[in-house]
Amino acid sequence: MSTVLDKILVDVRREVHEARTARPESELRRALRDAPPVRPLAEALSGGFGLIAEIKERSPSVGPMRRENIEAAPPAYQESPLVRAVSILTNQTHFGMGIERLAGLRASFAKPILRKDFFIDPYQIPEARAAGADAILLMANVLAPEELARFHHLALELGMEALFEVHTAEEIEALPASARIVGINSRKFRSTTGFVPEGASSDRDFSLDFSAFDLADRLPPDAIKVAESGLTPANLPQMAKRFSAALVGTSLLRDPRGPTACLADFEAASLRL
Repeated sequence: MSTVLDKILVDVRREVHEARTARPESELRRALRDAPPVRPLAEALSGGFGLIAEIKERSPSVGPMRRENIEAAPPAYQESPLVRAVSILTNQTHFGMGIERLAGLRASFAKPILRKDFFIDPYQIPEARAAGADAILLMANVLAPEELARFHHLALELGMEALFEVHTAEEIEALPASARIVGINSRKFRSTTGFVPEGASSDRDFSLDFSAFDLADRLPPDAIKVAESGLTPANLPQMAKRFSAALVGTSLLRDPRGPTACLADFEAASLRL
């Protein structure tokens, strides 16, 4: 039976094919000359515990984000001292945003931007840099070990960094020696349940498995460690004991009070660290 990830990757392959048809890689390479300077992600995450705050339209795990929160997110993230970097989802089919949104949002931030997507093709790497991304996400449950190393090398050639994402001990073992920023994602993409049907919405996220965070001690000791998915102000102090940063999206984008108020709760929780 196909998992949620299997279904997503089918659509990602189609999106990449359509993007390459509309804009050949040779055109991307020319556009690289006009790309804005890279802002180092590792440096931004090295100044004490902080957040990578996310922007997305929707999520397969819970459904749509709040429209007003999406609109309020850029200034809220830029102004928050706890937000060290910004993650922008660029998967149109399942998260509602394409690469053009990243290009449009770049000017809103003086902080590094992570292009968060399902990287399966080298084409996506210069595409990310041309749009203004400073770093990319490389998922160990999507790419083979040799692809993780090769894609990272291609990113480094363009001046970008990579956040490597793992879910299991086996995926940690598959990381290249060059991995400097590593995140553990508690979301069970290799599952057939826990995700809402298209067009549906859920107040609770049933796709999480927090036991994945117990792998933190197995990450490379000199890596910048990032906790991904399911982070809230309530569990932040506990996560900060094992991680250098947390990637947070849904909590900020679905809070009925707005992202500024939610960030204030995260900031208050960080003072207890």
